[in-house]
Amino acid sequence: MSENRWEGIDEFVAVAECSQFTAAAERLGVSSSHISRQVVRLEERLQTRLLYRSTRRVTLTEAGQTFLQHCQRLQDGREEALRAVGDLTSEPKGMLRMTCAVAYGERFIVPLVTRFMSLYPQLRVDIELSNRPLDLVHEGLDLAIRLGRLQDSRLVATRLAPRRMYLCASPSYLERYGRPHSLSELSRHNCLIGSSDIWQLELDGREFSQRVQGNWRCNSGQAVLDAALQGVGLCQLPDYYVLEHLQDGTLVSLLDAHQPPNTAVWALYPQQRHLSPKVRKLVDYLKQGLAERPEYRDL
Repeated sequence: MSENRWEGIDEFVAVAECSQFTAAAERLGVSSSHISRQVVRLEERLQTRLLYRSTRRVTLTEAGQTFLQHCQRLQDGREEALRAVGDLTSEPKGMLRMTCAVAYGERFIVPLVTRFMSLYPQLRVDIELSNRPLDLVHEGLDLAIRLGRLQDSRLVATRLAPRRMYLCASPSYLERYGRPHSLSELSRHNCLIGSSDIWQLELDGREFSQRVQGNWRCNSGQAVLDAALQGVGLCQLPDYYVLEHLQDGTLVSLLDAHQPPNTAVWALYPQQRHLSPKVRKLVDYLKQGLAERPEYRDL
């Protein structure tokens, strides 16, 4: 194809979708003769017949059907590119619906979103805090903040912050029951169980799942932390729960060689949302805001 490789594509798609030259001309606001001329030139450049023509109707050849699919994708990509350039200078506005886990959202995400809204008065936000992972597409959500490892590959993911898991206990517990020195010794200890009785650890350079047991369970990270501080048992919790207690000595980190590989805090959003100003700018704002928090400065 020559330097005019784009000529005729819009005309061909219009004819294929309308099944008539006249209707295609009306859609594009040009004459039927212009449409016909452009499609003929396109076929000549391709050296392939794309359309079967009759007095009443136009139908696609097999080559035309294949070419139409590619041309429609080209048109979609072109429109997306034009919107993206326009959105670069657009301010966030309208409704943004998002979700996050309850405790992390209350402590870290919601305060940042509230500050973000003060910068963009035309933006409205609906935040659903839930420990149940909501389906973004089904629920009509623009954004989700997820912790740990990602499962849904249909979504675009941006890493917002690190997330490190610590196995620890209070000095009073260790004085009474001793300090575990290997994974096999965990079975001798009272393990505080949160939302799962499976702890993630590292063994021989690989992630290892360890089922634990104990006489205490609650699906609240804060409750697990409180029980650990009171000397009830061992716990495994993310950095933002325990770092200040590790620093002041009210908790002791255990089995550091088996600390699981870093997971992360993620922003997830459907593919079609990733160029939206309200999503893109909020994700950037969250990433910067989390990086400034003391819990993440040394991670």
